[in-house]
Amino acid sequence: MGEAFGLYTHMRNNHWRSMVLVASLFVLVALVTYAIVLIVDAQMYRGPLSSIMAYAFRQTLGYLPISFAITAVWVFVGFKMNTSIVAWATGAAEVTRENNPRLYRLTELLCISRGMRVPKLQVLETPALNAFASGVNEDQYTVTVTTGLMDALDDRELSAVIAHELTHIRNGDVRLMIVAVLIAGVISFFGEMIVRGSRFYGGSSSSSSDNDKGSGRALAIMIGVGILVLSWFLAVLIRFSLSRSREYLADAGAVELTKDPDAMISALLKISGRADIDGVPSGIMDMCIENDPDGFADIFATHPSINKRVQALQSYAGGVVRDDATAPKLGPPGIPERESLPELVERRGPWARQDSGARHKALPKDLFP
Repeated sequence: MGEAFGLYTHMRNNHWRSMVLVASLFVLVALVTYAIVLIVDAQMYRGPLSSIMAYAFRQTLGYLPISFAITAVWVFVGFKMNTSIVAWATGAAEVTRENNPRLYRLTELLCISRGMRVPKLQVLETPALNAFASGVNEDQYTVTVTTGLMDALDDRELSAVIAHELTHIRNGDVRLMIVAVLIAGVISFFGEMIVRGSRFYGGSSSSSSDNDKGSGRALAIMIGVGILVLSWFLAVLIRFSLSRSREYLADAGAVELTKDPDAMISALLKISGRADIDGVPSGIMDMCIENDPDGFADIFATHPSINKRVQALQSYAGGVVRDDATAPKLGPPGIPERESLPELVERRGPWARQDSGARHKALPKDLFP
């Protein structure tokens, strides 16, 4: 019991892990509330450190319902307006079958093969090669691709990228990432608010002659600021952990949907190093198919490296890297060229994808951190 076998077991296990991580963000909201109360109390009241911290704790219990209510309202508004906010922040424009038949046709074929409702489609004018999904329900789900991606990828590769984003929608990744980003935004907002507001409280009781009490107040402020910094740091790490483990699953889901691991590999190799979208907030980049590393340690990366993702596709999906591509060649050679998605659906019907999943190896449970 407890062993993980196959893609769907990994999806289920990852879903529960993600729910626990999102719940932990609410714990961070409680920590931030205590830190804010502690800093304010330390600047307004005199006393030793233990008294200030105990008084702040009692006050925090009364403020927690307000903090959770503010967080819930923030999340509710984000749920209702997230696609509009994303479109406003990126400048993406919605497209239809008439003004972008290629993108709409490829997406529609993939949705038909899985019995999904076709999401809204948006195009972002930028030479960067990237795509992301947004929305929290069927009325909002949107897949956004860049013009650079559509220009650089052929139909097979573009179908693989779209399938990757559709898998994020199927798995519920998009909803969880939006919740995580929204609550992390609450933590950042309150942290910045108290740092800015502390300038107005500072020195309000500086006439105290009691050195012990003064040092207790200073320590309380330092502890409060430390909790704020720690909460922000943990919120960022939680956001990263939600993103990293799910990219492997989305790649695997794309292969399951298209039956074309080679196209997924080829698309990832073309995207590598060309994914950065200028002027887009970091929270949106976290939802993209690739977020180029920025030189920090691997723990700060929101996505697994392209090499690791390619190796997983080679080892567990039988993918092959073309001779003109540069990546570790771990998959079996000699796999013939596959039909494109439109050709396969036209020849055999949208049900053609439902019968050939057995050739893929079972995914080991330690593949997804």
